[in-house]
Amino acid sequence: MPTPHPLSPPSPWVERFAPLVRAGGPVLDLACGGGRHLRLFHRRGHPVAGLDRDLGGVADLDGSANVTLIQADLETGDSASRLGPLPADARFAGIVVANYLHRPLFPAILAALEPGGVLIYETFADGNARFGRPSSPDFLLRRGELLEAVRGRLQVVAFEQGEIAVPKPAVVQRICAVAGDDPLPL
Repeated sequence: MPTPHPLSPPSPWVERFAPLVRAGGPVLDLACGGGRHLRLFHRRGHPVAGLDRDLGGVADLDGSANVTLIQADLETGDSASRLGPLPADARFAGIVVANYLHRPLFPAILAALEPGGVLIYETFADGNARFGRPSSPDFLLRRGELLEAVRGRLQVVAFEQGEIAVPKPAVVQRICAVAGDDPLPL
């Protein structure tokens, strides 16, 4: 088994909204990378699924109870607008996406939320090129794009866009939104 590299801490944005995910509900970490959010939700008692084209960063979790690891390239072939090999009817209490953008997946991500399911999404946005990578518009959200992606489908709990300094200077956009029409607790 490969030696795991040092883990980045979970995003404060993801940590802030993790308690909104139904206790014990399944959570999908899309493009899970090193698994920092997969591990966060697993520690919180959720069954978790990590999906990525390279599972090397989460190899130490292979075989762990309540952890499903799925290797798939979401940007090629049939997966380009689907959540890889997940069944079309798979539903999650929470879906986390951090530092990843493939716009054709937006409909599949929203459809994979169970009623009351929570989407926690945070990635780079227009203006990030001055800080380095990513710099291609293909990988940078346009102003308000996450709001547009969920409009009429999810209730927005919180939304931010702008420049951050920590963990490194970047321009980001992030949203927490909930599926369904039930009133949200304040």
